[in-house]
Amino acid sequence: MSRDFEEVARREEMRKVDWRRIKRRKGDEVLETVEEVFDRKTVMALYQMINRGIIGGMRGVVKAGKESRIYWAKGTNEEDLAVKIFLTSSMEFKKSMLQYIHGDPRFKVGHDYRRIVYTWAQKEFRNLTEARNAGVPVPRPIYAYENIVVMEFIGLDGVPSPLLKELPREEITAEVYNEIAGALDSLYRKAGLVHADLSEYNVMVHGNKIFLIDFGQAVSKEHPMAEEFLRRDIGNIIRFFERAGIDAPKEEVVLRWLKRP
Repeated sequence: MSRDFEEVARREEMRKVDWRRIKRRKGDEVLETVEEVFDRKTVMALYQMINRGIIGGMRGVVKAGKESRIYWAKGTNEEDLAVKIFLTSSMEFKKSMLQYIHGDPRFKVGHDYRRIVYTWAQKEFRNLTEARNAGVPVPRPIYAYENIVVMEFIGLDGVPSPLLKELPREEITAEVYNEIAGALDSLYRKAGLVHADLSEYNVMVHGNKIFLIDFGQAVSKEHPMAEEFLRRDIGNIIRFFERAGIDAPKEEVVLRWLKRP
């Protein structure tokens, strides 16, 4: 966990927040949306973001999974936001997390489960930031606190853009493959990252542009399993396009291209 994140967390813990005032000002919509699913600490963290002006209001769930829930929200300027809240109760999620954290020189974590989830959220935020700074098409990261990450919403009026998996066959083209290959190139060679879970389920298509999503598990090139993860990413994408009838390069060809001098 970075020192900056620890300092933010420390200041927020020390800060006295008038929760009743926030509830009067914002109404019950946040509690109605998340209270039945998340524990009090998560709801309080969400209120922290509202109090700091990061989130203006929650609108509803757009995706619910075993590891997290994603909500459509509005910023204080009415911009569309995606609020990703990681669950703090899944022990299976903890087991899967650790292989992507241990070995990544950017992060260190102990065995406390909630702290592992907090590190995971911070890891996703940092990965998104580093990828975006390298020119990789990813949702713009906005804020991370405890088990919550706020980012740009990719979609329209609360409806997320389709995943690559959901595209009609006629829209799965060699041009789309080339865009994804270019994004992989920037991610690996400029950002120094491997997505480590890339597939047709983690690429969104918004208009004529692709976005790589779900970066919690992404690792540094220095991670001992980075090449294994990279091969898996390449293989997943190639197989998807081959099934769609697109003539994609072989895995070894793409791997050599990414590792070119």
